[in-house]
Amino acid sequence: MSNHPAAEVPDVLFGDTEAEARWRARFTAARVSLPDWALDAPDRNHYLSNASGVWEVYAWDRATDIHRQVTDRPNGTLHAAITPDGERLWWFADTDGDEFGSWVCEPFAGRPADSEAGPAVAGVTPGYPAGLAVGHEATAIGVSTDDGTTIFTSRAGGPGEVIYQHANDAGVAAMSRDERLLAIAHSEHGDNRHPALRVLAVADGSTVAEKWDGAGKGLDAIGFSPVHGDTRLLVVHERRGREELLIWDVAADTEVEITIDLPGEVSAVWCPDGRGILVIHTHEARNTLHRFDIDSGSLSRLDTLRGTVGSADVRPDGTVEYSWSNAASPNVIRALYTDGTERVLLEPPGAKAPPSVEVTDAFVPAGPDGSVHALVARPADAGDGPLPTVFSLHGGPHAADEDRYSAYRAVWLDAGFAVVHVNYRGSTGYGSAWRDAIEGRPGLTELADVAAVHDWAVREGLADPARCVVTGASWGGYLSLLALGVQPERWAAGVATVPVADYLAAYEDEMEPLRAFDRALFGGSPAEVHDRYVECSPITYVDEVRAPVLVLAGENDPRCPIRQIDNYLDRLAARGAGYEVYRYEAGHGSLVVAETIKQTAVEVYFALRALGLR
Repeated sequence: MSNHPAAEVPDVLFGDTEAEARWRARFTAARVSLPDWALDAPDRNHYLSNASGVWEVYAWDRATDIHRQVTDRPNGTLHAAITPDGERLWWFADTDGDEFGSWVCEPFAGRPADSEAGPAVAGVTPGYPAGLAVGHEATAIGVSTDDGTTIFTSRAGGPGEVIYQHANDAGVAAMSRDERLLAIAHSEHGDNRHPALRVLAVADGSTVAEKWDGAGKGLDAIGFSPVHGDTRLLVVHERRGREELLIWDVAADTEVEITIDLPGEVSAVWCPDGRGILVIHTHEARNTLHRFDIDSGSLSRLDTLRGTVGSADVRPDGTVEYSWSNAASPNVIRALYTDGTERVLLEPPGAKAPPSVEVTDAFVPAGPDGSVHALVARPADAGDGPLPTVFSLHGGPHAADEDRYSAYRAVWLDAGFAVVHVNYRGSTGYGSAWRDAIEGRPGLTELADVAAVHDWAVREGLADPARCVVTGASWGGYLSLLALGVQPERWAAGVATVPVADYLAAYEDEMEPLRAFDRALFGGSPAEVHDRYVECSPITYVDEVRAPVLVLAGENDPRCPIRQIDNYLDRLAARGAGYEVYRYEAGHGSLVVAETIKQTAVEVYFALRALGLR
C-alpha cells in the first residue's frame, strides 16, 4: 500500500454544465476499430469497441448485420483474430492488464452462457504475445518470456510444437496462404529495433530463406500474397533512410523494390488478387491512400479527407475500408467503393463525440538533424495573448503525434490551455536518421527538441513561460519526469503517466522484449553501459525538480513496473517535494472508459491547481 499523497479526484472539472457534459461525452461516445474479416468467409468479421464502457472484442456478421459482444472482462481485451473459415474467434486472455497470458477461442456464433472460452492450442506455454498467424490447418503462435521467444506451430488442431526458440526477441510475422511458409522477425544479431527476417517451412521448421539488410537497417514483413501458392512476401525496408517497400519471392529468393515517388514514408497491404497493393503514405503527421499496380508501376491517389488514416484494408470486391479522423472530427469507419462512391461503413450505437478544433503545423529549427515538427492547438475562444500551455510528449518512443481526433487534447483546450505536440527525434514518420538519432543518449536527445519547441512557443507569444506544463504517458511520461529534473526552469507543473522513473530498476523488472529494446537503444545492458543508464534516468535528477509533479501508475504494468516508480516517489518524499500519485488496478494504461475519464480529470485538475487557476 502506498503512503504517498493521493491525487485529488474532482467531481467536476467545469462549473458550466454544458462544458462538463461535452468533455465527458468525447470519452463516453462509442468508438469502433476497423473490422477484420475471415479470408474465406468475408461476411464474418470482428472488431474492437468501447460501446459497453470497456474496450472489448465484438463479432459482426455482415450478411445478417448482427453484432455480438464476444468478451466481457473487467480490464478489457485488446487482441483478437478470426480463423480463415470464419468459424472461430481467438482472443488473448491476460490478467488485469498485465499482458501475460494465453490465446483462447470460441465459436463465431458464441459459446453457452455458463461456459468459458477454451485454450486455442493445447501445449502452448503462457507468456507475452509475440505474433500470431491462424490458418485452416496450421497455426503459429509467438510467446515471449524472460527466457526469450518461443514460436509454436499446430497442425490439424493438434498440440503446439516448438518450431523456433531463441534468447533474443523475435515474433511471428506472416504465414503464406497455402500455410506452407512462416515468416518470422528476429533479432539474433542483437538489435530488436532493426529486425531481420527468416522464412521457415511450417512442416519441419527448416529455413527456407533469410533476409537482413545489416546493422541499423530493419525489415518488417507485412504479409504474404493472398493468392494460394504465391510465395511473394511484402516487406518494409529502410535502405535509403526511410521506410519503403519491396516484394520478396522467398521461393526464388529474388526481390523487387517498389519505388514510390512520394515524400515521407510508406507501408501497404495486398489487394486481394495479388496484382496490386494499397499504399498508406505518411508525411508530416498525416496520411493519404494510394493504389499501386505492380505490373505497370502506376500509382493513383484515393479521395480521402486531410487527416490521419488509422488503418486500412481491401475487401475481396476491391472496396477500400479505412478508419479516419482529424483533430477536429471524431474517428469514423468508411468504405470507398471501386466506382468512387463512399459511405460510413460502421457506426457505433449512441451519441456521437462532440467535435474539437483543428491543429496547425510548426517546424522549429533545432540543430543539424533538422527541424522539429510540432502540432499546435489553441482553444477556440482564446484571445491573442500568451496562454497556459501543455507540451504533450508522445509515447513509444517510436511513434508520432498526428492530425487525429483526441478527446484528451480536447479537454485541455476546454480548460483554457494551448496544446503543443512535439514529434521529437526518435519519432517515426520522419526517416530512419530522425528515428534513430536518440540511440546512445535517449531522453536527453529528445529534451533538446522539446526545449527548442518550448522556446519557439514562448517567442511566438503562444505560451506563457510561467504557466507551461509537460505531460506524457509511457515514454512520454519518462520524458516528462526527465524534463522536470533536467529543465526545471521551464516547467510550472508536470504530469507523468506510467513512466520510466528509475531506469536501472525498470530494466530489472520490465518484460524481456523491452529489455532487448533498451539494450539496442542504449548500446548495451546496465551491466555494460551503467553510466549511460544513470545519465538518462529521471531519478538521477530528482533533487533538481522544482515544479509539482503528478504520477499515474498501473499496479500490474509490465512495461513501466511499479517498483521503480515507487523509488522515484520515495526520493521526492524524502526531500519534501510537492507531488501527488494516482494508482490504479490495471497495467500499462486502462481499457475502461470510466477509469480513463477519472485519470484525465485528475490530470487536468492537478495542472489547474498547480498553476493557480483553481
